[in-house]
Amino acid sequence: MAVPLLAADPHSCARPAEAAVRHLSLDLTVDFASRSLHGTATWQLDVQPGATDLWLDTRGLAIEAVTLADGATLTHFELGDDDPVLGRPLRIHVRPGEEQISIRYRTAPDAAALQWLSPEQTAGKQYPFLFTQSQAILARTWIPCQDSPGIRFTYDATVRGPQELLALMSAENPQALSATGEYRFRMPQPIPAYLMALAVGDLRFEALSPRTGVYAEPVTLPVATAEFGDLEPMVAAAEELYGPYRWERYDLLVLPPSFPFGGMENPRLTFVTPTILAGDRSLTSLVAHELAHSWSGNLVTNATWNDFWLNEGFTVYFERRIMERLYGRSYADMLQVLGQTGLHHTIDELGKESIDTHLHLNLAGRDPDEGLNEIAYEKGNYLLLTLESIVGREKLDAFITKYFAEHAFQSMDTAHFVAYLRRELLDRVPGAEEKLQLDKWINAPGIPAVAPPVQSERFASVEAALQSWRHGVAPAALDTAAWSSHEWVHFLHGLPEHISAEQLQQLDQAFGFTQSGNAEILTAWLPLAVRAGYHAADAALAEFLTRVGRRKFLVPLYKALLATPEGTARAREIYQRARPNYHAVSTSTLDTLVGKPAGA
Repeated sequence: MAVPLLAADPHSCARPAEAAVRHLSLDLTVDFASRSLHGTATWQLDVQPGATDLWLDTRGLAIEAVTLADGATLTHFELGDDDPVLGRPLRIHVRPGEEQISIRYRTAPDAAALQWLSPEQTAGKQYPFLFTQSQAILARTWIPCQDSPGIRFTYDATVRGPQELLALMSAENPQALSATGEYRFRMPQPIPAYLMALAVGDLRFEALSPRTGVYAEPVTLPVATAEFGDLEPMVAAAEELYGPYRWERYDLLVLPPSFPFGGMENPRLTFVTPTILAGDRSLTSLVAHELAHSWSGNLVTNATWNDFWLNEGFTVYFERRIMERLYGRSYADMLQVLGQTGLHHTIDELGKESIDTHLHLNLAGRDPDEGLNEIAYEKGNYLLLTLESIVGREKLDAFITKYFAEHAFQSMDTAHFVAYLRRELLDRVPGAEEKLQLDKWINAPGIPAVAPPVQSERFASVEAALQSWRHGVAPAALDTAAWSSHEWVHFLHGLPEHISAEQLQQLDQAFGFTQSGNAEILTAWLPLAVRAGYHAADAALAEFLTRVGRRKFLVPLYKALLATPEGTARAREIYQRARPNYHAVSTSTLDTLVGKPAGA
């Protein structure tokens, strides 16, 4: 099948129609003392007749030399002007028919993709730790590459680090320490640059099944393996839904708490935050989400970050279907309602008529991270839920399965997806597109009126408990014994905006919210405490903000502080202390929100 000509990527200087990368051989040394990676990136190329230049993306890289295929002949290169978002284009002269170039380079100590942690910032407190976060356009801060999701390549790598630390990548991975500190990796399936990943730390491995397992620091590993005991059933459920898993192994790496996201779907090795280690498997829908990316995102990838909804909307829908298959429809319905709450909150924040609430975005000239919100995730999912209500689950499942199979290891933009959806599904169901109002989902703000309501039977009992509490029933008398963390979060979301500190104290005495070890519950509780001036939670708030680096949690907590008269000074004081523990993905947002500390 011919690959369609996809939309141009406004976030990359690459010119793949002239010269494209197809395989990377990476040779890197990890230097904790200088907080840098240094070595060589050797690219195998497809150079078109008449092309004289290879264009790569870089940001903050020191390019030392570029040689041709013989490894000795230097070739001319130049770095273009520095753009604060995109970095500097690297233009390399190539001869006609050139098949390989090698770039010797070094990363900057403040490379945005790399987080270098001191021993004190890890769970074990003994060894330093390094991890990368390449999405969306941060791969260029540690590898000179064509940093566009529409360009795929295979890779192999050699990584050298301290002998006592294990190195892992988004590739075939070791399961034990090397005596020399040198590791070799291979990724035979083609991936885009944002799925390049590296972690180096005091890590151990435990298998969960022949194809799944967990890496974590030794002190975290027992808790993590217990939490992720359903990993193999998740993979099996996903395969039953939408076809075979195409990446051989599916392992998890539990990172230190400074990781800025809940998870990152690096192929073969999902990175996850320890904030999902709740002790009762109640937050493992995040793992189902990252697993679903093995089809939606990793297998079929958004061509540009304007098409981000094609990754995330499908993945949220797929995640909820996995959770339904494992734990029942009532469980999945709770996730849908919580997602809807987040979606409506995001629309209110962005503005009901904002073009940023369209599914297809225009992020040119902006950091694509600005599109990483509930619009892509939950509005995209809501489109698929609406489509399911119109054509039926059986037809939609057949369509999705075919879509993943026919476009495996390719990229897709919104225009080509819409054409494919019409041809393969909507045109075959009379009246379907008129009922769906597809263009309103893609190119109009807000949520089309045709969207079906999302409801949860289990949340009905939560709302009944809220009603009882409002009518004076003591918190301890409410029937909450069977609630999961999702019910508790819904309960907290349903409390009055202007609840008093005295009321919060009563709830806290009954349910122990301030001392909860569940990050989702804490993040729903602590803004209530800030707004009400419930100072018994102050220490817990400061401890959480200092320890956890997950941006999803940080932003609402800092916003809650900043919204109170005395909170701005406190937010800045906490941020100054906490900022060294945050990844650049989080500080890029919080520096604007809270204010960059002097000297940072």
